[in-house]
Amino acid sequence: MGHKINLVSFDESIEVEQDETILEIALEENISFPFGCASGNCGACKSKLILGEVEMRSYSTFALTDDEKSRGIILPCRAEPRSNCSVAIMNFDDALSHPLKHLQGEVVAVEKLTHDIAGVRVKLPEPLEYTSGQFANIAFPGLPAREYSFATPSISNEIEFHIRRMGDKGVSAFVFDEMNVGEPISVHGPLGFAFLRKEETGPIYAVAGGSGIAPIRAILAEAAQKEGANLRPVRLWFGVKTEDDVYLEKELQNLQREWPNFKLDIVLSEPNKSTSRRKGLVTEAIESDLLDIGSAGLDGARVYIAGPPPMVESSRALFVDAGMDASRIHADAFYTQEDKASLNS
Repeated sequence: MGHKINLVSFDESIEVEQDETILEIALEENISFPFGCASGNCGACKSKLILGEVEMRSYSTFALTDDEKSRGIILPCRAEPRSNCSVAIMNFDDALSHPLKHLQGEVVAVEKLTHDIAGVRVKLPEPLEYTSGQFANIAFPGLPAREYSFATPSISNEIEFHIRRMGDKGVSAFVFDEMNVGEPISVHGPLGFAFLRKEETGPIYAVAGGSGIAPIRAILAEAAQKEGANLRPVRLWFGVKTEDDVYLEKELQNLQREWPNFKLDIVLSEPNKSTSRRKGLVTEAIESDLLDIGSAGLDGARVYIAGPPPMVESSRALFVDAGMDASRIHADAFYTQEDKASLNS
């Protein structure tokens, strides 16, 4: 027997069976519900259960603390309804109203950005509106859909993704070894709530790990387009393993020259040659710098983080410990299929 779920943030209602999650059906109904890992580990879908009862599948207390649970907060990606419910998204941004679209496009360019990251440009039959920091589900014929962040702002019917090779099989291997210009591609989006709050003028603190620079690049480019953006302080920490993993540096340096309040730190965790760059984990650099920034420097700020889950979780914790309001931290953790499988096991 299904239950009626009132999604008050969207003024929409859906029918959810007892063995289904609220998020699963919301996405099936093309509702732009925020989510990240969809496995109870990131907290992106965190919502308030206003009325009703749900049963939660297993989840991480990093995503939902015991105190939050006691106050009626749930993770819709893990919540199976046991009655009719009313649910409101935490920190819902009413300004985000991009419609979900399912478009068929074609690949118009492929560029190897590093030894294991490829930039893929896609032409769509019509513009796809999104806010920088969001992502889409993309699929090539005969291959499963995967989630990739938009690497540029939404300015035309061409979009770009950065795809890191994860092994010798699957989507990423196909992109590196077989994909050609003209390849058909299915794009479903936009998705995700780790997007630029572009009406604000407070400081931006951004953290990127590896290909996590893709959505961060888009966020900064969109912020730079906004009138008066050059007055907005920006601090970017970009963490990679070796010099061979650094990319987009010239573009970021150009942005730094044009944007007086922009500071860039590229941090190498495993330098393979002599370097003048900062060395160590990017989180170590952040922890050190936050001591100088202080809680006053976080006033009115937003934090955007993208990359590997451990880096994302550690960075988020550092900002919270430094006095940052957790609701002003927007994180996009790049979970692999293996990560998701382990979360569900």
